[in-house]
Amino acid sequence: MAANRFWANFSKESVITLYTPFIVSLGSGTLKLHAFAHFVAQDVQFLKCFAQAYELAEDCADDDDARVCIVELRKRVLKELKHHGSFVQGWDIDLSKETTPNPATTKYTNFVLATASGKVEGVKGPGELATPFEKTKVAAYTLSAMAPYLRLNAFLGKELMDVNDDQHLYKKWIDKYSSETYQAALLQTEDVLDKLSVSLTGEELDIMQKLYHQALKLEMEFFLAQSVDQQTVLPLSKQHNSADHRLMFFSDFDLTCTVVDSSAILAEIAIVTAPKSDQSQPPESQSQIVRMSSADLRNTWEVLSREYTEEFEHCTENVLANQKAEGFDYEGLKKALEQLSEFEKRANMRVIESNVLKGLNVEDIKRAGERLILHDGCMGFFQSISNDQSLNANVHVLSYCWCADLIRSSFSSGGIHTMHIHANEFEYENSLSTGDIIKKVETPVDKLQAFTGILKCSDQTDKTNLTIYIGDSVGDLLCLLEADIGIVIGSSSSLRKIATHFGVSFVPLFPALIKKQKEHVEGSVFSWNRLSGVLYTVTSWAEVHSFIVGF
Repeated sequence: MAANRFWANFSKESVITLYTPFIVSLGSGTLKLHAFAHFVAQDVQFLKCFAQAYELAEDCADDDDARVCIVELRKRVLKELKHHGSFVQGWDIDLSKETTPNPATTKYTNFVLATASGKVEGVKGPGELATPFEKTKVAAYTLSAMAPYLRLNAFLGKELMDVNDDQHLYKKWIDKYSSETYQAALLQTEDVLDKLSVSLTGEELDIMQKLYHQALKLEMEFFLAQSVDQQTVLPLSKQHNSADHRLMFFSDFDLTCTVVDSSAILAEIAIVTAPKSDQSQPPESQSQIVRMSSADLRNTWEVLSREYTEEFEHCTENVLANQKAEGFDYEGLKKALEQLSEFEKRANMRVIESNVLKGLNVEDIKRAGERLILHDGCMGFFQSISNDQSLNANVHVLSYCWCADLIRSSFSSGGIHTMHIHANEFEYENSLSTGDIIKKVETPVDKLQAFTGILKCSDQTDKTNLTIYIGDSVGDLLCLLEADIGIVIGSSSSLRKIATHFGVSFVPLFPALIKKQKEHVEGSVFSWNRLSGVLYTVTSWAEVHSFIVGF
């Protein structure tokens, strides 16, 4: 269905809205009353606009059922307008004094009314349309510009519902937008949108999607524009004075940043560039690096991959076979990961001895790095951190990747040249890999040693460090826990099983920020504690970006 597809395609905007200072303050119940009153008064402007837009859409709808539903939706909006002041009832607040719309409000309401009037680029207005069928397009476009408002409010209400209690200052607002009644209005609007879109062409559906996306971005900008006259837990970068503080960012690379593990990329390069079985190798005098055929390489890679998976699962089972810790047991976890470290070393040695990495050209590797697909928002986050000279931030990548050149070229392609890469290196002869690996970061223990070594060097200055580590796998666990803020991205089952076995707790980042905001004492500093046994979970880089940098 069109409405659900549109919403799914643009989830980033909803996440950004969730992580705004305004929503976190509202959700914690600490938002100042005057800020909430201004917000509610601005919302009145939206409702008035929607009532007018529904009326215009009703005139354009050629389907009787759709027209009846639009009439009902307009009645809902008019009814809501009458009762909107109940959010601030008993607070001695006069919403009529807050009637002037701010620029972000005006931008969205003008957009909705322009769409309802048929003033979409390349589309005729209602007065110029010759047939009822053509008018239906304007009705469909109008609902595409309005549905995101309802969907986003329902999303915010649902996310805040878990922090709502009988004493919450803004309980009425949260209750309304998380209610079944509001959900029913949303579903009815989306149902009408879907019905109106059935007869449209692919090009017209693309217009609908663009309108939906634009509306969602304007609604996001509306929440970003809301005034918050208080200290907030986010964005993190705004809490630290660069003269006194240094932000230290650490990140894993494989699957934390990348969609595909780098070993699979290197394997593919090796297979694609290897000679075919029927091709003769160059004479020894011309090349001192003799390569396996592509068929033999593929078979060898499959064996190595299978052996790695089987041994990793066996090691994990051995770790979990020991008695589960009653509380957070960092030393026990560290000993367990030392066992896993020995396995990682054995696996790397098998790769070296197999000669599968022999003969890879450094230029092929760099080109692959430039084309490497990263998770949505990852490159943008590191660009923001690296390009902000006022931030006083150091960025380090700690990775098991066999070839640091792959990582360097990946980030260099995004214009990031100040990032510090800590990974293994290929040994080359005349730009060709010998098949050997210069081992620098092979294990969880190696990562921890690199992490602590970097911090030890940075502690020699008079600045205070705040460390943030972002990772996705078992190999990141020790660094995640040693950092002031450890952020787990993705859903690695092995990481969760082993960490939980040793008493580590996983807390979704957003409710954790709500809790920290709620407990904050105005004028004090937001504190983060390393080795607390708590790791924060996110599902996307948009959450990381919103929390640390903001938008």
